[in-house]
Amino acid sequence: MNTSSKPDSENSPEDNSETRRQSILPIAPLPEHISQNIETIIALQTRNEQDVSGHQRGVEAVTTFFGRPAFLYSILLVIVLWMTPNILPRRFGLPKFDPPPFAWLGFWVTTGSLLMTAGVLIKQNRQEKLAEQRAQLSLQLNLLSEQKIAKLIALVEELRQDLPNVKNRYDPEAEMMKEPADPHAVIVALEETLTQELESLQNQETSN
Repeated sequence: MNTSSKPDSENSPEDNSETRRQSILPIAPLPEHISQNIETIIALQTRNEQDVSGHQRGVEAVTTFFGRPAFLYSILLVIVLWMTPNILPRRFGLPKFDPPPFAWLGFWVTTGSLLMTAGVLIKQNRQEKLAEQRAQLSLQLNLLSEQKIAKLIALVEELRQDLPNVKNRYDPEAEMMKEPADPHAVIVALEETLTQELESLQNQETSN
């Protein structure tokens, strides 16, 4: 008797479609410069994590748990278990260790809130330092990129003037872009503009 072959039931349609997609569209390797950038970012993150002390890691681990739904459910469960024996009638035979208005419960809730706030501030302080380092790195890279672009524009303009087949003409925008922007001048201009805007808003509010 001939036995008919049955399809493998273990392979789901999603697995088969994913396999076909990978065979049709192979994953190409990333360019070298992108891989180097990823490795640099990972190295910076790893170095920052290695500098964290054990106490800091413990505080951040506990603080991370504070932001999970399980912590909220735990707090609600503890409050219910605390209040239930203190509000039930005496005939149930449960000891009332903290009768209303629940002075001890308020004390522990206040103490826990204080500790939670301190833990969140400790974690936020380190995150702000990391964000400041990344912002400074981004600012330096942006200034370097701006200088490189200005240099490329200057080289292109010089090449255009040297080519005999290209008609020489004066381009005021290119002349301005050849010079890199002065960060100090930009900051001063921003501060002056913001000051003028704030003064105009205050004048409008006083006039109204």
